[in-house]
Amino acid sequence: MAIRSAGLLIYRRISRDIEVLLVHPGGPFWARKDEAAWSIPKGLIESGEDELAAAIRETAEELGAVVDGRFTPLGEYRQPGGKIVVAWSIEADPVLDVNVIQTSKFQMEWPPRSGQVKRFPEVDRAGWFSPADAAIKLLKGQRPILAGLLKHLE
Repeated sequence: MAIRSAGLLIYRRISRDIEVLLVHPGGPFWARKDEAAWSIPKGLIESGEDELAAAIRETAEELGAVVDGRFTPLGEYRQPGGKIVVAWSIEADPVLDVNVIQTSKFQMEWPPRSGQVKRFPEVDRAGWFSPADAAIKLLKGQRPILAGLLKHLE
């Protein structure tokens, strides 16, 4: 059975345009990557957990802010590695400040085989992007989620 994650594609309206919120993964593997490295806030669904509840929980863990409102299902998206991402969209408060995110941390041995365990933020930054910029920043497997949002908003 494929691993399942759940996430939210948060968007806001700026005049007649929209912007989407993306997060950049923390840790040493992603430190120097930008294009095709960003993601929607998402994470693994725990055993028996409601998928939308998992998306809301994971978003709160990655941003340090609870997002609430009317969630619109965007569907399930198979990633190149086989993982399934279940996504919803939600229109956010336009003043949601991506400069003050408070994210969870994870531990890993770094550098590899050094015996040193270091802590890293799950997300090292977040940003609002136009759909055109988001299509460049997003991981390849998540680009169809953005397309699903744009289709829904037409």
